[in-house]
Amino acid sequence: MAAATGALISNDIIVFGLIAATLGGIFWSSSSTLPLLKKFYSFVPALLLCYFIPGLYNTFGLIDGETTKLYNPVARDVFLPAALVLLTLSIDLKGILGLGWKMLAMYVAAVLSIMLGALVAFWLMSWIHPQTMAGATWGGMAALAGSWIGGGANMLAMKEIFEVDATTFGQFAVVDVGVGYVWMAVLIFFAARAPALDARSGADTRALDELRDRVATYQARHARIPVLGDLMVMAGVAFGAVALAHGLAGPLSGWFAANVSWSSAVSMDKPFVWVVLLATFIGLGLSFTRARELEGVGASKWGSMFLYFLIACIGMQMDLLALLQKPWLFALGVLWIGVHIVLLWLAAKLLKVPFFYFAIASQSNIGGPASAPVLATAFHPALAPVGVLLGTLGYAVGTGAAYVVGITLRAMAGAG
Repeated sequence: MAAATGALISNDIIVFGLIAATLGGIFWSSSSTLPLLKKFYSFVPALLLCYFIPGLYNTFGLIDGETTKLYNPVARDVFLPAALVLLTLSIDLKGILGLGWKMLAMYVAAVLSIMLGALVAFWLMSWIHPQTMAGATWGGMAALAGSWIGGGANMLAMKEIFEVDATTFGQFAVVDVGVGYVWMAVLIFFAARAPALDARSGADTRALDELRDRVATYQARHARIPVLGDLMVMAGVAFGAVALAHGLAGPLSGWFAANVSWSSAVSMDKPFVWVVLLATFIGLGLSFTRARELEGVGASKWGSMFLYFLIACIGMQMDLLALLQKPWLFALGVLWIGVHIVLLWLAAKLLKVPFFYFAIASQSNIGGPASAPVLATAFHPALAPVGVLLGTLGYAVGTGAAYVVGITLRAMAGAG
């Protein structure tokens, strides 16, 4: 697996080891108890390093991200659909419905406000600073919509579906982390003041207390230590689903291309779109079977591991010096999340829900299952699984919702 390139390291096996060691080093250091490292990671999220350290390797010629085969076909065509399957099979739709209709309504309001916020921010920034919105910015926004509605897997799926170049993707990855983590910090700040906010708004917190007790029981019932058989079954489910998705994607995309005139307008004639959709639907289908119990032995953790390797492979293709070319993208992100905050706040006022509902509905979208439990824990440790449940739900709806945002932005940009 060697590539013809001028990079110092051209053997993909060595590059694979370098990336694996880099990710291992990042996660080892981020969990360290050393005061200096703890302080560093309080300002610099580990996720950002997973993008940028491989980007540094590419920028300074250590590797060549354009010629490596690690990204395509390994990471994109195998790891991404495997991650989608493992991250969606753990969804407990009955449990989410059991959280109460107001919680679900706030989640839906958060999704819709993010979708509408993308369109409003695109329109406003096109008027304020048209240069920022030129070129492939709409595609980067579609990818960011995938992240802000679902998670990293959905963001990467949108990157592939709309063929967003690595530099634009990297720019929006910075916006994702920069704007998203500031908003998370604001929510954590107000979490300690939630009782006072709820008393002032007159919100009824009885359902929240019952919810806390119910999820604490659910968490204790499903956790267990995996054995070799569990891991082998998990691998069989994930990669078997990947094979099935790839096997069906070609015929389906070919049929749509030949028989549906508008298929190209919504990218249904592209096999990879079908791989993403089928992997998501297979995961959803498995969530209604005993396969869902694989979450108890770490299905989502394995899915996240595949995801982080894919993120690093995306980072390998970035030109970091180009990331400074569009500082106005941060203003775009602030406008976007500002629309989301205002609309979700209005929904919370209308429904008279506790502040926790507002905060977790927002963070389960903007942050996803990785950070939503962190915010939920700021309210009460037993509520962390609520963040997991709602954050994981985003993996199911994120691809479809972001896809709608993407084709709408593409039309607004006049790109097809």
